[in-house]
Amino acid sequence: MLTYPDIDPVIFSIGPIAVRWYGLMYVVGFLLAWWLAKKRCRRPDSPVNAEQVDDLVFYSMLGVIIGGRIGSMLFYNFDKFLEDPLYLLRIWEGGMSFHGGALGVLLAMWLHGRKLGHTMWRMTDFVAPLVPLGLGFGRIGNFINGELWGKPTNVPWGFKVDGQVLHASQLYESLLEGFLLFAIVWWFTSKPRPYMAPSGLFLMLYGVFRFFVEFYRVPDAHIGYLSLGWVTMGQVLSVPMIVAGVIMLAMGYRTNGAAR
Repeated sequence: MLTYPDIDPVIFSIGPIAVRWYGLMYVVGFLLAWWLAKKRCRRPDSPVNAEQVDDLVFYSMLGVIIGGRIGSMLFYNFDKFLEDPLYLLRIWEGGMSFHGGALGVLLAMWLHGRKLGHTMWRMTDFVAPLVPLGLGFGRIGNFINGELWGKPTNVPWGFKVDGQVLHASQLYESLLEGFLLFAIVWWFTSKPRPYMAPSGLFLMLYGVFRFFVEFYRVPDAHIGYLSLGWVTMGQVLSVPMIVAGVIMLAMGYRTNGAAR
């Protein structure tokens, strides 16, 4: 087994201002997304040019943060929000929902796409390979925060935490939903693909990976299992993503449309 290093979530502080690892991981994710977008915008099938990338990343960032935080409150912490509405603003304490963030990005891409004269799906086809690295680093932030631990285990790569050996489900998610998903979607989009196919692949694979990891992750104590002693909220929210992703892939390849 491995021993959890119990990392201080605060890197340094100056007076009341504290710089936290969790926030830094999001900054790293957004910077990587911006850099990758700058590379992708040079392609002839790109819906944005180099000057428009900054706005694209900014709107995406707003969608991730606002949608992710609101989603966390609605899907996982609604009772806590009712007791303390200001908890919604304390992002540095953790508590971001990918599913809420995904809805936030969809809304942002719809609004930004209208401004540029593109459909939402053309925008998300461009954004799809930019997102996973941010997810990967965000889950590393969860690990540093010492939150979202998995179930007890006896595997040699389990971490000893408070006298128990636990699955590091945050790192599983970082590997699958972050770095592996990035590698697959980046490779898939290395050449033009049918309209909606990149977005569909992203949705399908994320849903599959998240559904799988939920078997090792402990659900929030105030929610628990929703059905059958193993169905979690994360799985319930992932199923529509898998279904939508499969449908979008099928529609894209059935029409054989070039990327546009």
